[in-house]
Amino acid sequence: MKKLAAISFLALAIAAPVQAAGPDFPTPAPIAYMEDMSSGAVLFAKDADRRMPPASMAKMMTVYVAFDLIKKGELKLDQPIEVRPETWKKWHSQGSTMFLAVGERPTVADLLKGIVTLSGNDACVVLAEGVAGTEEGFVNLMNDRAKKIGLANSHFGTSNGWPDEGRTYVTARDLAHLAAATIRDFPDLYKSFYSLPTFSWGKTLGAGADITQANRDPLLGKVAGADGLKTGHTEEAGYGFTGSAEQNGRRLVMVIAGLDSYSGRAAEAVRFMNWGFAAWKTKPVVKKDRAVGDVSVQGGTANHVAVIAPRDLNITLPAGLSPKLTGKIVYQGPVKAGFHKGDHIADLIIEGEGMPQQVLPLVAAEDVGQAGFFGRAWAGLMSLLHLA
Repeated sequence: MKKLAAISFLALAIAAPVQAAGPDFPTPAPIAYMEDMSSGAVLFAKDADRRMPPASMAKMMTVYVAFDLIKKGELKLDQPIEVRPETWKKWHSQGSTMFLAVGERPTVADLLKGIVTLSGNDACVVLAEGVAGTEEGFVNLMNDRAKKIGLANSHFGTSNGWPDEGRTYVTARDLAHLAAATIRDFPDLYKSFYSLPTFSWGKTLGAGADITQANRDPLLGKVAGADGLKTGHTEEAGYGFTGSAEQNGRRLVMVIAGLDSYSGRAAEAVRFMNWGFAAWKTKPVVKKDRAVGDVSVQGGTANHVAVIAPRDLNITLPAGLSPKLTGKIVYQGPVKAGFHKGDHIADLIIEGEGMPQQVLPLVAAEDVGQAGFFGRAWAGLMSLLHLA
């Protein structure tokens, strides 16, 4: 069962509650979503769970899979992958391209730059075939990783988001969670690949000059701290963008989709991100390693364990408001023994007028091993006596 425990220390809240709704963001985008990664607060959601074609934003899932394999040591950045004639024939002129040539052997790092910076459809398929043998095999990896990171309303049918009669679909909420997972799980790889302003690959016909293309990210150079992620466009999907920026330790992720022009997408992305930083503020709640409370333990060497903040925990509030806050610890309990210090075993839920509910992680303050036979028997007896 799910147990709740009230948090008394949140009496630090401002005395007079403010009856107010969170700030609104009027937008022409049919679909829009913004989340503050620093607190987990959803700042804005407009049709965020509607299934839609992602176009090239699907490439974030391709990159996530590659980053995951690199982190595990199963794929090397300097590993070359040869461009097959069949792949070149199908993709050298289909939408955005890296201008790969038959027989070339770009490295995994080259292909990732071609995917992230240039949105190369050809680069996606070459990488997919190099990793899994076929694009279909790689797509299976994409769907497997999507499930593991909790993309509950998404499915991928291609490595590059090319229209496929509806087999590939996502939601704005899932795209934001994918972006957040990429940033959280692979911070060094994210910084290395997602904010390159330009990338050069291929040669022009005749003159043989280098082909240099600019990053399509509309936030780069326009919003302070912007460093990713991915645009997308097809006739079916319209113009979309998943982006992120960090300012003063506060990171936002945003999605807009279904816009009708390149310039409209660029302007709305900048306006939306600037709104997120200006209309909302953060407030510190719990310092790293501070004990928040304790939770019940089942079958362990201890009956209770303290839960602490794994990092400095903040909440996000509408700018100019200081609402009264309430908090509670929530966990599946009693927690079964056999966990370690630092394991995520509970959450701190904070609520207040005019602000979204925010869920912050809490971790075990120490190891709790499983009790032996006599320990379990004694615990069972105590439980019976308590019930009696």
